[in-house]
Amino acid sequence: MSTKFSEDVIPLTDLKANPGRVVKHAMDARRPVLLTSRGRGVAVVQAVTDYEAGEEERAFMRAVVAGLADLEAGRDLSLADAKARLGLK
Repeated sequence: MSTKFSEDVIPLTDLKANPGRVVKHAMDARRPVLLTSRGRGVAVVQAVTDYEAGEEERAFMRAVVAGLADLEAGRDLSLADAKARLGLK
């Protein structure tokens, strides 16, 4: 999901003039759109589904890192203990 600077950088005035076109572009391209003011980036427009997918992926990766840190610190459980804590048989 890399930005195509020739397509995905839009001046803020374009958003003001035609917001529907900018939102449609972000949804169709499945890439974030960088909004600029006076040549500098000021905001990003992204489809909600893409944002949510990215947040879920980041949360999963944080959980994996936390789990690996627990293993390195010796904070692990046997499968039987884990099942017992979760109330599984």
